[in-house]
Amino acid sequence: MAQAAVTYESVMHDLKARDFKPIYYLMGDESYYIDKISDWIAENVLQPEEKDFNQTVLFGSDVNASQIVDAAKRYPMMSEYQVIIVKEAQNVKNVEPIEKYLKAPMSSTILVMCHKNGTIDGRKREYVKAIQQAGVLFESKKLRERDLPSFIEQYLKAREASIDPKSTQMIADAIGADLSRLTGELDKVLLSLPESDRRVTPQVVEDQIGVSKDYNAFEFRDAIVNRNILKANQIIKYFDENPKAGGLYALLPMMFSYFQNLMLSYYCPQKGSQEALAQWLDMKSPWGARDYIIGMRNYSGMKVMQIISKIREIDAKSKGLDNPNTAPGELMKELIFFTLH
Repeated sequence: MAQAAVTYESVMHDLKARDFKPIYYLMGDESYYIDKISDWIAENVLQPEEKDFNQTVLFGSDVNASQIVDAAKRYPMMSEYQVIIVKEAQNVKNVEPIEKYLKAPMSSTILVMCHKNGTIDGRKREYVKAIQQAGVLFESKKLRERDLPSFIEQYLKAREASIDPKSTQMIADAIGADLSRLTGELDKVLLSLPESDRRVTPQVVEDQIGVSKDYNAFEFRDAIVNRNILKANQIIKYFDENPKAGGLYALLPMMFSYFQNLMLSYYCPQKGSQEALAQWLDMKSPWGARDYIIGMRNYSGMKVMQIISKIREIDAKSKGLDNPNTAPGELMKELIFFTLH
């Protein structure tokens, strides 16, 4: 619903240039960017001495739209702006008063509406249009799993640190797409780095986040790609004996994703070229295509189809279908044996 040109970077660029809009409607399933924008406005628009009289935080479950508009129509006291932040904006029911207000908003008011875990009802087109004409409508979308490595790399690069691909994948696999938790863990890693060496290595990840540098999803995938039977079984055994390292079933989506892409790789017109294969699989970097070229050498197309079918069978069994009491470790051993033999 948000305008295509409205990104987190574009919003922050204008805010830092003090090009303020009368309304910022921040919505979506990823709370991280909503919090980053609203926190920046709360911390930086007004001077500390101006905030007591000119900065207000409201909650959508406690106020109605008319009360929000009444607050927005006030003039600031000894300040150029007043800031009104409405949290839980999704709980504001009748938005017509706000829609009407936005046709002639106060230029001295910055109204920030924080709508988490969802977006504006698609039927409220006039409300959406009023927001877009008066200010900023920003949708904060969940980051896709495939984009996590790039996010991690850029986050660290912006803070003058570097990271290798293995360490990146270890963090992505261990933390997932919860950006608030992910950035918290990355900040912890950054604090541990000495000024003389700003590199994040597998050892740093193991020490600071608690992910084994030898037994993790990255190494497991590498064992599958290279058909390394001993290594794959060692990792399965480690996960089975150390539940805190991560659930065995977390490896199933990774295996399915790999073999699904491997199946697609066979249809690539230039499957021997990393660049062509990366483009075919819609990958951001040719580096990752190497695993599929190796995989095509180690697995026939027919075997890949059989493995995908077996993964689906094990997934169903893991959910109790036709499986009264087989333990997760035994199911994974069954899958690995079928895959690698």
